[in-house]
Amino acid sequence: MKAIKIHENDNVAVALTDIAAGDIVTVDGRDIALKSDIPSGHKFAVTDIAANQKVIKYGYPIGHAAEFIETGSHVHSHNLKSDISGTLEYSYSPEIKELERLPSREFMGYKREDGSVGIRNEVWIIPTVGCVNSIVKEIERQSQSFKSEKIDGIFAYNHPYGCSQLGDDMQNTLKYLAGLINHPNAAGVLVVGLGCENGNIEELKKVLGETDEKRVKFLVAQESEDEIAEGVEIVKNLCEYANTFERTPCDASSLIVGLKCGGSDGFSGITANALVGKFSDMLVSLGGSTILTEVPEMFGAETILMNRCRDEGIFDKTVSLINGFKEYFLKHGEKTDENPSPGNKAGGITTLAEKSLGCVQKGGSAPVEDVLLYGEKVRKKGLSLLRAPGNDLVASNALVASGAQLILFTTGRGTPFGCPVPTIKISSNSKLAEKKGSWIDFNAGKLLENTAMNELAEEFFSFVLEIASGRKTKSELLDKTELAIFKDGVTL
Repeated sequence: MKAIKIHENDNVAVALTDIAAGDIVTVDGRDIALKSDIPSGHKFAVTDIAANQKVIKYGYPIGHAAEFIETGSHVHSHNLKSDISGTLEYSYSPEIKELERLPSREFMGYKREDGSVGIRNEVWIIPTVGCVNSIVKEIERQSQSFKSEKIDGIFAYNHPYGCSQLGDDMQNTLKYLAGLINHPNAAGVLVVGLGCENGNIEELKKVLGETDEKRVKFLVAQESEDEIAEGVEIVKNLCEYANTFERTPCDASSLIVGLKCGGSDGFSGITANALVGKFSDMLVSLGGSTILTEVPEMFGAETILMNRCRDEGIFDKTVSLINGFKEYFLKHGEKTDENPSPGNKAGGITTLAEKSLGCVQKGGSAPVEDVLLYGEKVRKKGLSLLRAPGNDLVASNALVASGAQLILFTTGRGTPFGCPVPTIKISSNSKLAEKKGSWIDFNAGKLLENTAMNELAEEFFSFVLEIASGRKTKSELLDKTELAIFKDGVTL
């Protein structure tokens, strides 16, 4: 098979390999002679498409033809244009599919004293402000001797914020740091402040709420005679506390999994994102939770999510989520469809609607149970939507702050990054998996090679439970752990 038409109503098909001009491709039992070379992952017309006519992929419009497109012609940026514009009015037309409850499954995790469950037993050192980044890194370096077989790692997470911020921008930083401090993958946390910053420890505590003094310690560098020595001693004590935890059987319903894509290509919506969507439905059916973010990459596919909202209240929140993020673009003088990236386009994605229709597939078919603002923790079982941008590092870290113990990250182009929780890389195509074996954890490209979805989904679900039980991801093996905070405001 050289090409695939995803939905019966589509007027384009996707090349599964590089196809030369003049080659004959069979689609829907009809032979089509290609008018030009079609790179792998790219689209070609399976019928004549008139100028201004909608181009259909996944059964939905992805834009309009800028000119007449003859059958067999390449459909891409030269002849396909976006239809996405500013804020819109929406109506609630519920299409809710209830998922069948599946038999329980287990993984080996860490049960915390507050009832939460972690999948790693780590000690984190978190700065309130970028001014102390060098301090926390030195504490991290000098504390490595405290690591034991029971402790998965001792990590300091640098960031440039925490001062010279105002209003909601400052609050975003504080909410993010609070989410990190309260995360169950950290058995113990040392918070290091400078002392004179806007987001000082006392301000952070207002957002953080009550903490367990055995688990969370604070250090103000300006108040310490030797902040390095004092910090190392605190980490030593936190490691002693971390050593009291053991992996024990935990129900899969305690998992919170973040869903993210980056460096997508023309196969992402067909393979990797569809596989993650199947995983999401399986976890929700077990009583677990998943979080879908990248709000700009919902534009053009938002009604699919809106119509799956549990009730009209959740629908209204979703409308505010979408229109609010469009207003964020507009207030900065940016177009709401300033997407896809150059890498996306090289991989065959032309418009934002096309990218979004692939992106939202990660959310499967489960009802949308809740909408979270940036920095808010998951409140309900099932699928939640989270306010965050498309940026890979920022969005992945936003998922962490909302409580995700691990991230499923689909990609068609590849990326080495990881965030403070295990980040599983799922390739959309086998070529990438073979080329970047040190980056990619799981190959969803098998779906294009006669592997059935249900078979691969079961294999993938078992793999995720292995990661949750302690198996390291490729980014963990590479020691790639990056922290990134959503910045939206004036810097003083």
